[in-house]
Amino acid sequence: MHPTDPHHDHAKRTDPNWRWTHPSCLDVPELLKHCEIGTGRATGGPGGQHRNKVETQVFVRYKPADVEARADERRSQSENKSVALRRLRLLLAIHVRTPVPVGEIGSGLFRSRVRNGRIACSPEHDDYPAMLAEALDVIAAARWDVAKAALRLGSTTSQLIKLVRDHPAALRYLNEQRRARGEHELK
Repeated sequence: MHPTDPHHDHAKRTDPNWRWTHPSCLDVPELLKHCEIGTGRATGGPGGQHRNKVETQVFVRYKPADVEARADERRSQSENKSVALRRLRLLLAIHVRTPVPVGEIGSGLFRSRVRNGRIACSPEHDDYPAMLAEALDVIAAARWDVAKAALRLGSTTSQLIKLVRDHPAALRYLNEQRRARGEHELK
Protein backbone atom coordinates (compact mmCIF):
# COMPACT_ATOMS: atom_id res chain seq x y z
CA MET A 1 0.00 0.00 0.00
CA HIS A 2 1.35 3.44 -0.86
CA PRO A 3 2.12 5.74 2.14
CA THR A 4 -0.14 8.49 0.78
CA ASP A 5 -3.14 6.16 0.96
CA PRO A 6 -5.50 7.48 3.68
CA HIS A 7 -6.21 3.88 4.75
CA HIS A 8 -2.53 3.19 5.42
CA ASP A 9 -2.11 0.52 8.09
CA HIS A 10 -2.11 2.24 11.50
CA ALA A 11 -0.29 -0.73 13.07
CA LYS A 12 2.81 0.06 11.04
CA ARG A 13 2.97 3.52 12.63
CA THR A 14 3.30 1.94 16.07
CA ASP A 15 6.22 -0.29 15.01
CA PRO A 16 9.41 1.33 16.40
CA ASN A 17 11.40 0.23 13.33
CA TRP A 18 9.00 1.80 10.83
CA ARG A 19 9.77 5.23 9.37
CA TRP A 20 7.44 7.10 7.10
CA THR A 21 8.45 7.96 3.58
CA HIS A 22 7.07 10.88 1.70
CA PRO A 23 6.85 10.92 -2.12
CA SER A 24 9.05 14.04 -2.20
CA CYS A 25 11.85 11.92 -0.67
CA LEU A 26 11.84 9.23 -3.35
CA ASP A 27 14.83 8.94 -5.63
CA VAL A 28 14.17 9.97 -9.22
CA PRO A 29 13.65 6.47 -10.71
CA GLU A 30 11.21 5.52 -7.93
CA LEU A 31 9.35 8.85 -8.13
CA LEU A 32 9.03 8.53 -11.90
CA LYS A 33 7.38 5.10 -11.51
CA HIS A 34 4.39 6.98 -10.09
CA CYS A 35 4.43 9.82 -12.59
CA GLU A 36 3.20 10.69 -16.03
CA ILE A 37 5.61 12.83 -18.05
CA GLY A 38 4.71 14.92 -21.04
CA THR A 39 6.30 17.51 -23.28
CA GLY A 40 5.16 20.45 -25.30
CA ARG A 41 6.39 23.56 -27.00
CA ALA A 42 7.58 26.33 -24.76
CA THR A 43 5.83 29.65 -25.11
CA GLY A 44 7.90 32.82 -24.97
CA GLY A 45 10.95 33.62 -22.91
CA PRO A 46 14.65 33.14 -23.63
CA GLY A 47 15.95 30.61 -26.11
CA GLY A 48 15.36 32.22 -29.46
CA GLN A 49 13.97 30.45 -32.49
CA HIS A 50 15.22 27.02 -31.40
CA ARG A 51 12.88 27.13 -28.44
CA ASN A 52 9.77 27.56 -30.56
CA LYS A 53 10.63 24.66 -32.89
CA VAL A 54 11.19 21.87 -30.37
CA GLU A 55 9.25 20.52 -27.43
CA THR A 56 11.30 21.77 -24.51
CA GLN A 57 8.43 22.20 -22.05
CA VAL A 58 8.09 19.32 -19.58
CA PHE A 59 5.28 18.48 -17.22
CA VAL A 60 5.43 15.80 -14.55
CA ARG A 61 2.27 14.60 -12.82
CA TYR A 62 2.42 12.47 -9.69
CA LYS A 63 -0.58 10.24 -10.32
CA PRO A 64 -1.45 9.04 -6.77
CA ALA A 65 -2.06 12.62 -5.60
CA ASP A 66 -2.81 14.23 -8.98
CA VAL A 67 -0.15 16.90 -8.40
CA GLU A 68 1.57 18.38 -11.46
CA ALA A 69 4.56 20.63 -12.07
CA ARG A 70 5.79 22.20 -15.30
CA ALA A 71 8.97 23.83 -16.54
CA ASP A 72 9.68 25.55 -19.84
CA GLU A 73 12.20 28.27 -19.08
CA ARG A 74 15.31 26.26 -20.04
CA ARG A 75 16.51 25.57 -23.56
CA SER A 76 16.65 21.80 -23.24
CA GLN A 77 14.07 19.22 -22.33
CA SER A 78 16.44 17.51 -19.86
CA GLU A 79 17.06 20.75 -17.96
CA ASN A 80 13.34 21.45 -17.86
CA LYS A 81 12.70 17.93 -16.61
CA SER A 82 15.05 18.55 -13.68
CA VAL A 83 13.35 21.85 -12.89
CA ALA A 84 9.89 20.26 -13.14
CA LEU A 85 10.91 17.41 -10.83
CA ARG A 86 12.20 19.88 -8.23
CA ARG A 87 8.94 21.83 -8.45
CA LEU A 88 6.97 18.60 -8.17
CA ARG A 89 8.87 17.62 -5.02
CA LEU A 90 8.05 21.01 -3.46
CA LEU A 91 4.37 20.71 -4.42
CA LEU A 92 4.24 17.19 -2.97
CA ALA A 93 5.89 18.45 0.22
CA ILE A 94 3.07 20.94 0.61
CA HIS A 95 0.04 19.01 -0.61
CA VAL A 96 0.64 15.40 0.46
CA ARG A 97 0.57 14.42 4.12
CA THR A 98 1.91 11.07 5.27
CA PRO A 99 1.42 9.43 8.67
CA VAL A 100 3.90 10.15 11.44
CA PRO A 101 4.96 7.23 13.63
CA VAL A 102 4.35 7.32 17.35
CA GLY A 103 7.35 7.57 19.61
CA GLU A 104 10.75 8.73 18.41
CA ILE A 105 10.62 10.44 15.06
CA GLY A 106 12.88 12.18 12.62
CA SER A 107 14.39 10.59 9.56
CA GLY A 108 18.14 10.15 9.33
CA LEU A 109 18.21 13.09 6.94
CA PHE A 110 16.33 15.38 9.31
CA ARG A 111 18.36 14.35 12.35
CA SER A 112 21.60 14.86 10.40
CA ARG A 113 20.62 18.46 9.65
CA VAL A 114 19.64 19.51 13.18
CA ARG A 115 22.39 20.59 15.57
CA ASN A 116 21.63 22.29 18.89
CA GLY A 117 18.11 23.04 17.70
CA ARG A 118 19.26 24.70 14.47
CA ILE A 119 18.15 23.30 11.10
CA ALA A 120 20.85 23.51 8.44
CA CYS A 121 19.25 23.27 5.01
CA SER A 122 19.18 25.95 2.34
CA PRO A 123 15.98 26.17 0.27
CA GLU A 124 18.12 25.67 -2.85
CA HIS A 125 19.58 22.37 -1.60
CA ASP A 126 18.34 19.08 -3.06
CA ASP A 127 17.34 17.91 0.45
CA TYR A 128 15.03 20.88 1.07
CA PRO A 129 11.80 19.35 -0.35
CA ALA A 130 12.27 16.23 1.80
CA MET A 131 13.01 18.33 4.88
CA LEU A 132 9.96 20.51 4.21
CA ALA A 133 7.71 17.47 3.72
CA GLU A 134 8.85 15.89 6.96
CA ALA A 135 8.42 19.16 8.84
CA LEU A 136 4.88 19.66 7.51
CA ASP A 137 3.95 16.04 8.25
CA VAL A 138 5.04 16.44 11.87
CA ILE A 139 3.36 19.85 12.19
CA ALA A 140 0.12 18.35 10.83
CA ALA A 141 0.42 15.43 13.26
CA ALA A 142 0.82 18.00 16.07
CA ARG A 143 -2.48 19.58 14.97
CA TRP A 144 -0.62 22.52 13.42
CA ASP A 145 1.10 23.40 16.71
CA VAL A 146 4.59 24.32 15.49
CA ALA A 147 6.08 24.38 19.00
CA LYS A 148 5.01 20.78 19.66
CA ALA A 149 6.29 19.70 16.24
CA ALA A 150 9.64 21.42 16.84
CA LEU A 151 10.00 19.58 20.12
CA ARG A 152 9.39 16.23 18.41
CA LEU A 153 11.88 17.07 15.66
CA GLY A 154 14.57 18.31 18.04
CA SER A 155 14.64 21.84 16.63
CA THR A 156 13.62 25.22 17.94
CA THR A 157 10.22 26.63 17.04
CA SER A 158 11.81 29.57 15.23
CA GLN A 159 14.03 27.28 13.17
CA LEU A 160 11.07 25.12 12.14
CA ILE A 161 9.09 28.21 11.14
CA LYS A 162 12.09 29.47 9.17
CA LEU A 163 12.32 26.15 7.30
CA VAL A 164 8.68 26.49 6.25
CA ARG A 165 8.92 30.24 5.59
CA ASP A 166 11.79 29.65 3.14
CA HIS A 167 9.15 28.40 0.68
CA PRO A 168 6.32 31.01 0.62
CA ALA A 169 3.72 28.54 -0.70
CA ALA A 170 4.44 26.26 2.27
CA LEU A 171 3.96 29.12 4.71
CA ARG A 172 0.65 30.02 3.03
CA TYR A 173 -0.46 26.38 3.34
CA LEU A 174 0.55 26.23 7.01
CA ASN A 175 -1.28 29.47 7.76
CA GLU A 176 -4.41 28.26 5.94
CA GLN A 177 -4.43 25.16 8.13
CA ARG A 178 -3.88 27.22 11.29
CA ARG A 179 -6.61 29.75 10.37
CA ALA A 180 -9.07 26.91 9.74
CA ARG A 181 -8.46 25.81 13.34
CA GLY A 182 -8.77 29.29 14.81
CA GLU A 183 -5.01 29.68 15.37
CA HIS A 184 -3.06 32.85 14.61
CA GLU A 185 -0.99 33.10 11.44
CA LEU A 186 2.76 32.76 11.53
CA LYS A 187 4.96 35.38 9.95
